[in-house]
Amino acid sequence: MSAPTREALEPGAADVILRDGSTLRLRAPAPDEAGALESFFTGLSEHSLYQRFHGARAVDEALVSHFLDPDWRDRGVLVGVAGDEIVAVAEYLRLRDETAAEVAFAVADELQGRGIGTRLLEQLAERAAAAGIERFVADVLPDNAAMLGVFRDAGFEAVRELDGGEVEVRFPIAPTETFRARVDERDHVAVTASLRPFFAPRSLAVVGASRRRGSIGGELFRNVITADFEGAAYPVNRDGEPVGGVRGYRSFAELPETVELAVICLPARHVLDAAESALESGVKALCVISSGFAEVGSEGAERQRRLLELVRSHGGRLVGPNSLGIAIPPLGLNATFGPRPLPPGPIAFSSQSGALGLALLEKAAERRLGFSAFVSVGNKADVSSNDLLEWWEDDDATEVVLLYLESFGNPGKFSRLARRVARRKPILALKAGTTNAGAKAASSHTAALAGSDAAVEALFRQAGVLRAETLVELVDAASLLASQPLPQGRRVGVLTNAGGLGILCADGCEKAGLELLELGEETRAALEQLFPADASLANPVDMLGSATAASYAAAIPPLLADKRLDALIVLFVPPVVAGANEVADAIRQAVAGTGRDKPVLAVVMSADGTPPTLLEAGSPVSSFPYPESAARALGLAASRADWLRQPAGRVPALDGIDRAAARRVVEELGEGWLSPEATRRLLEAYGIPLVPELRAGSAQEAVQGARELGFPVVVKTAVAGAHKTESGGVALDLRDEGQVAAAVERIGAPVIVQAYVSGGAELLAGAVQDPVFGPLVAFGPGGVLAELIGDAGFRLAPLTDADAHELVHAGKAGRLVRGFRGAPPADAEALVDLVLRLSALAEDLPELAELDLNPVLALPDGCVAVDARIRLAPAEPHRSPKTW
Repeated sequence: MSAPTREALEPGAADVILRDGSTLRLRAPAPDEAGALESFFTGLSEHSLYQRFHGARAVDEALVSHFLDPDWRDRGVLVGVAGDEIVAVAEYLRLRDETAAEVAFAVADELQGRGIGTRLLEQLAERAAAAGIERFVADVLPDNAAMLGVFRDAGFEAVRELDGGEVEVRFPIAPTETFRARVDERDHVAVTASLRPFFAPRSLAVVGASRRRGSIGGELFRNVITADFEGAAYPVNRDGEPVGGVRGYRSFAELPETVELAVICLPARHVLDAAESALESGVKALCVISSGFAEVGSEGAERQRRLLELVRSHGGRLVGPNSLGIAIPPLGLNATFGPRPLPPGPIAFSSQSGALGLALLEKAAERRLGFSAFVSVGNKADVSSNDLLEWWEDDDATEVVLLYLESFGNPGKFSRLARRVARRKPILALKAGTTNAGAKAASSHTAALAGSDAAVEALFRQAGVLRAETLVELVDAASLLASQPLPQGRRVGVLTNAGGLGILCADGCEKAGLELLELGEETRAALEQLFPADASLANPVDMLGSATAASYAAAIPPLLADKRLDALIVLFVPPVVAGANEVADAIRQAVAGTGRDKPVLAVVMSADGTPPTLLEAGSPVSSFPYPESAARALGLAASRADWLRQPAGRVPALDGIDRAAARRVVEELGEGWLSPEATRRLLEAYGIPLVPELRAGSAQEAVQGARELGFPVVVKTAVAGAHKTESGGVALDLRDEGQVAAAVERIGAPVIVQAYVSGGAELLAGAVQDPVFGPLVAFGPGGVLAELIGDAGFRLAPLTDADAHELVHAGKAGRLVRGFRGAPPADAEALVDLVLRLSALAEDLPELAELDLNPVLALPDGCVAVDARIRLAPAEPHRSPKTW
């Protein structure tokens, strides 16, 4: 067995975010940092030194050298660095019991209480686990409340024992659901604190604000003034010229106060100097409008890296670069170079593209939608949609969140965070780069690699994120969710004065997964009294072209009262007898008089556009331009209601898993397709149910194996990774020794002899490592036609029990599980357990590149994998230093 090399174990830099919103870099100490370490220990108070070393200790060469040059197998050391100064040190030291290590840390006195110790422990545990360490042990003095508090609050399941005047704390370091939840709680508090200067600044400066009309900085500053920002705004430019009637300044040093937000609008080559000046003056929040960074190639990428390093070294946060800016309408803040200020309202919008952001805002303006915030994240060097979700989760002004995404920086974090936020507020997303051409465009536009569309779909489905397919659909759904109650089901009533319009709406509803059921008898009886005999009282209800505004006013109340309907779509095309404005007024008044427990959507067509009365703030009706757009928006709202009704789920603890045995297989074999024997060892370590089998090196051994297993049997090639059916490497249902010998002669030794299992539905289960999203678990119809049938579902690991249940019961695979065409139902719980074990396997072993179980026979009592293929590949290193 080969252990991981030092190069593989040695960590890159990790940036952590602290309780007060500041950031800190953690990294391995450099060999030439003896002086910096000595200064750190010398700067500790006598009390802190005593607590760290459990007695008086001289700060000398021997102490300092101990922390230099860790091998990251038996000893790991992390230092916290603020600027060029070491402010914290943490260490693990492997014990004689190789699965355990002693852990200790120290933090500069003036920085204690900000959560640094907890962040050090999180990162050190991750690195120790990679070296094969399973638990930490710490000896702590009883009066060291701070360190005991770190262990208590971290989220690990710690056990304490008092021994010889010291407290021994022991805990496993494998991340549990409780630990992840604690980390997420810490991240939420810290990220929210770090973003306050962007969302609630009391003062700001625009660097590069020019008197010249048409310049980006000048126009942006004038937008700030025009929007009537509640705080103080200062233009900063080379000559200190006034802009828009406001006194100008040449530098941050000249400003009358330390501003909270700096917006930089300069050529790229000048941005770093301006950012450094702002940060050194005490600014913690930068928004960089300037382009010329990672989006333009390697030189720009290096400039962006240096900018982020600069911001992090001062503990600050950065929006952009290549950003359109920030707008917070409730504060009167419009720090963008958009054409007009945004009206206040309940929608928060994050866009990775400035141009598309402007386009959406224009569409929103047509629909009279208001915003709580707009943030153009640009290249997402630092602040991302994940960060913004943290803020908007608790923001009382935000009721709906819109996201335009071209890439994901941390999909796992997004999944957990969005799942949490979506329980309280709807999240709508438009994801670009889902085709090959789109992915290539996204890469060149934002210097980001788009993940596969299957992974995106899985991510959104699990997290409860509603996915819009177009920009218009995003606006339509936002309009509905911001103004209407959610439907309690998918049953829709349609009211129209034109049969063709009703048919278009019915088709749109079917595509959106909505149902048009027959109306209740009481509803039909009420409508019969209102319309001529030749009107249609089916669903859609066609009142005919003679319908007037009064007809709509009379028909809406009984339709909304029908308990068989969960929502109502009202359609109108102008005939001779009625005008759009009067019909719109009638619809609005009729809905307002019936209560608002069901969503009502209206498509009122007119020569002059949608009647304004349906777009007014507080209107009880959502207006749409076409029947199809109304149906799609309602379909998304129904999907949200469906998601909210499902159990939240949890990642269950599975028994019968031998992670050490699985890790040995990976370390012994490294990469490539595993042999059938190694495949079996790996799957058995996770309790995957497999068919009994034996390996045979000759026809004679195969015959003997068949006797042991009992006829009938299967003979298949033992070549690693082979597609057995495609290569003719399998023979099924062999019932005597002669058939076995002949099969071996045809296939070629060595072979696998396997008990023949028949019956049950043939399914496929597997896992794959997506380069962006990490491990994906697949489940769908199996057998030789798996690829032709398609319809496999995907979920991101780790799966909750609710995710696994949904995956097993969804689509064509779900129909097979429930029993198709007279077949008995399969053991769904056994399949759920199988999927959860694959999820644990894929998450625990990032080297698992591909895993196919095909077919899996789903039986009335249990399930069994008949064939398996596994490929290992070196795990992709984590490249981003951002840990939250």
